[in-house]
Amino acid sequence: MPDSQPQPPHSSSPSGPAGRGSLLLSGARLADGRTVDVRLHDGRIEAVGTAGSLTTARPPGTGTRVDLSGYLLLPAPAEPHVHGDTALTADAPGPVSYDPQDVQRRATEAALLQLGHGATALRAHVRVGDVPGLGALTAVLRARRTLRGLAELTTVAMPRVLTGAAGADGLAMLRDAVKMGADVVGGCPDLDPDPAGYVEAVLTMAGEHGRPVDLHTDAADPARLARLAAMAGGLRPGVTLGPCHGLGRLPADVAARAADRLAAAGVTVVCLPQGACGALDHRDGTAPVRLLRAAGVRVAAGSGALRDVSNPVGRGDPLEAAFLLASRHGLRPEDAYDAVSAAARRALGLPEVRVEAGFPAELLAVRGDRLAGALSLAYSRIVVHQGRVVARTSAVREYGDSTTATDLDLPRQGRGERGDRP
Repeated sequence: MPDSQPQPPHSSSPSGPAGRGSLLLSGARLADGRTVDVRLHDGRIEAVGTAGSLTTARPPGTGTRVDLSGYLLLPAPAEPHVHGDTALTADAPGPVSYDPQDVQRRATEAALLQLGHGATALRAHVRVGDVPGLGALTAVLRARRTLRGLAELTTVAMPRVLTGAAGADGLAMLRDAVKMGADVVGGCPDLDPDPAGYVEAVLTMAGEHGRPVDLHTDAADPARLARLAAMAGGLRPGVTLGPCHGLGRLPADVAARAADRLAAAGVTVVCLPQGACGALDHRDGTAPVRLLRAAGVRVAAGSGALRDVSNPVGRGDPLEAAFLLASRHGLRPEDAYDAVSAAARRALGLPEVRVEAGFPAELLAVRGDRLAGALSLAYSRIVVHQGRVVARTSAVREYGDSTTATDLDLPRQGRGERGDRP
């Protein structure tokens, strides 16, 4: 593949300051095996060349250089399914607090945790109505402003009931949530007495306001799923379903027909390899990823619960999700990583990222030289958002006084000399 050539500057993303000079990522290894320099400017990849061929900026000396020797450089992951309003509450005594300050702190901390893992864009599903009212959404929107320039945080409004007499308040709350700034209209039709009516209400609201749709369903009822797919088919700017783990409990032929219907409807399925979320009762299983992909369904992967009552040990790590897709579901490492990066970005309506000139500078550098190894031992990471480094995680591995690793020229996680002590 030829080197990418320098491109004219592009305008920075509106979410924060990106144009602060150039950043040169030197000596990085790409997934195709090349070792390259990558120059970033104004939130974009300006040039990609062979190692040692690029300078930091025009004129020289005005940019910053980061040595990525020993790192694999990848398009950054995106997180299509996180519950920031309830994150990090597993050890809290009593009911979850929906005090706006508590929610804002949790949502911000959860987003920063996932940013450290590499996710530069996140979609937070936020409960509206009932106990939190609109307070949780208000708090997550404040967190979004706090995170500007570090990560892109979008919100999904999640009402509980939308049909019948009880649903009138939910509909009013959902309408107010959209007016407040919720980016996506969502919900869980499985929890409503009239699931089809719930879906119709969500689709109508989304159509009126030009919003995407993101619905929680376990997809365990094939007839209900068929109706949902028929109703959602063709809606623009798009429909996402998840986690759809109930498909895995259906007979193979029934699940295959359901997958065909989802493919025909053009919806995206977001699976949760690390565990289900609080909106659904079932914690076991993951959507049949290979079956869905074989049918032509667009499949992305998210994290789901992040150390709340649904999953008290959730990590919110997209590379762990990719690892599980490869190790438990038989996907090639490249396809598994695509599910948490390119496919996840498409699910969020974000532009494509490649390590080529002209593409957004949303990147993740992971210690390692092959994707399979990076998914297995992704300890050290450097995260780039809008063309600047926004997070670093460093790991150092040492083995006492042994000289075996050095004598055999084995790879090391750290850069310390032999004989260094912690």
